[in-house]
Amino acid sequence: MQRRDFLHYLSAGAALGMMAPFGNLLAATGPTMPGNTGANGRVVVIGGGMAGTTVAKYLRLWGGTGVQVTLVEPNPTYISNIFSNKVLTGERTLTQLSYKYGTLTSKYGVKLITKSVVAIDPTGQQVLLDDGNKLPYDRLVIAPGIDFDALTMSGTPDAQAKVVHAWKAGKDGAQTTSLQAQIRAMTKADTFILTIPKAPYRCPPGPYERACVVADYLKRTKGGGKVVVLDANVKIQAELENFTNAFKNIHKNITYVPSAEITSIDANTRTVNTSAGSFKGKVINAIPPHKAGKIISDNPLLASVSNRWAGVNVLSYESNTVPNIHVIGDAAATTQPKAGHIANAEAKVCADAIVHLLRGEAVNQSPMTNSACYTPITNKTASWLSVVYRYDPATGTMLPTGNGVTESSGINKDNHEEMLKWFSNLMSDTFA
Repeated sequence: MQRRDFLHYLSAGAALGMMAPFGNLLAATGPTMPGNTGANGRVVVIGGGMAGTTVAKYLRLWGGTGVQVTLVEPNPTYISNIFSNKVLTGERTLTQLSYKYGTLTSKYGVKLITKSVVAIDPTGQQVLLDDGNKLPYDRLVIAPGIDFDALTMSGTPDAQAKVVHAWKAGKDGAQTTSLQAQIRAMTKADTFILTIPKAPYRCPPGPYERACVVADYLKRTKGGGKVVVLDANVKIQAELENFTNAFKNIHKNITYVPSAEITSIDANTRTVNTSAGSFKGKVINAIPPHKAGKIISDNPLLASVSNRWAGVNVLSYESNTVPNIHVIGDAAATTQPKAGHIANAEAKVCADAIVHLLRGEAVNQSPMTNSACYTPITNKTASWLSVVYRYDPATGTMLPTGNGVTESSGINKDNHEEMLKWFSNLMSDTFA
């Protein structure tokens, strides 16, 4: 099997079938809803992103009719963070990256509640909604994604509003559309400044990808323009060889500055002050330091790792501190990256574990997950990385297998074509 085919296979979820009750059937014939599998209980899922939607779907798909699943998500539409960089350059639209929950409810029988959660009662095992209603649960899955620390910033309110992260689309895609408009207004004499927070952050290759596609866009449409990457980390965090090549040889209009941690931003003068010096640009795309979504990071009991992330048992993603609550995706502190593909994989491990727990059975003691990611470097070329993780009982963590994280041996058009298939498979596995 060619590696790129292996990536397709993984992204469709088939490789994860070894840990799912109906995995082989899924790989061969597609999803089939079972009857009662012996699993009975009420599961509430908070958050309808890649992790939350996947776990809700597979709880029903593998748990059967006895597992009542309720998804609580205030937004009726999910806007994918994957491919959002292509929205900035006009190659995709937000509409093309928008997904609704109709199939989740009509095909899999998940109950959708478009409300916000204001509190969790772990003793009474219930979730309080912003309309005053309470949802009882036997198992609760929290998948809130990420939140950000506030950056130290000065300047008028209008100037500060133009300094966006666009690392989440924001309400109705406002963050993404704001940055898109600012990039479009640039000239060949202007500079785009991108800041990268210290790891861990969502999508390790994502900021470097953004630098590449913006640099490519400026060359193609403006005839020039500079990109300055201010990285708080000491080196490139993913695809070191490919991004080093891209910065040095493909996009010579990129200046990469490592160990450049933000100290402050003057929005009026468009100056970013860092530990590596001060930098001025026409557009400032400042990605702040990350932490778990608010419902986790505001709860000291759940945010048991550095008061920022949820500590979990990766055999089931159950909280290390609060029983019957599971945390998956970006908000969980694990040895795996924070990204959409791995969130999908973690959700399946969690769903399988909950089905077993609701049956009174032991969970799988040797789960595997994978992280695969394609990265556009220009509007026609891409690279990729891939790693498979296996549970290590000695450390209680997920460790890379084989050669660990591998990256493509080059940047080419074939990878770009395969990237489109990878994305389609992943989003279909989550939302279709």
